[in-house]
Parts: sequence; C-alpha cells; structure tokens
Amino acid sequence: MNYADLPLSVPQLAVSIILLLVFFFGIGFILNMILKTTWLPIIVYVGFVAYIALQMKQIHVVDVSWLLAGLVGAVASGWTIQTLRVKGYKMF
Repeated sequence: MNYADLPLSVPQLAVSIILLLVFFFGIGFILNMILKTTWLPIIVYVGFVAYIALQMKQIHVVDVSWLLAGLVGAVASGWTIQTLRVKGYKMF
C-alpha cells in the first residue's frame, strides 16, 4: 500500500479510528441502556453503512477502516451490555 495515496496522514488515521471506535461504543451503550436492547445499535449501524456505501462513488482504505472501527465499537457496546446483564446489573 502506498501511503502517499491516503487522503490522511497515518497518525490522523490512527487517531480517527480510535475516536470512531469510542464514539460508536458510547452511542451504542447509551442506546442499549435507554431502549433496553442489546443488538439494536448494530442493526442501525449496518443501515447507516449501507446508506453511506450507496452514496460513495469510490471507496478508499480509510473509508473501510473508519466503517470497521465503528462496527467494532457498536459490537463492543452490545457485548458489554449483555455481559453486564448476565452478571446481574438490573439497570441494564
């Protein structure tokens, strides 16, 4: 892979991946608590990704890495809520 073709520098890409992972984890966690669901944020995120993918004319490695980071955050929020429920936390 040629890093000169990336629209961002490598440090910007690394920071943006971490930020998106944390952002979608937080949004998913809050949605799971409010709506008392487990996997709804993943379903919403897949719909969001499908909408974005249909709007794009060209997909870069950066776009795929951002979308995967968001998906990991959404899955992690569902897994965290499910684990907390199994361990007996009633507010979840």
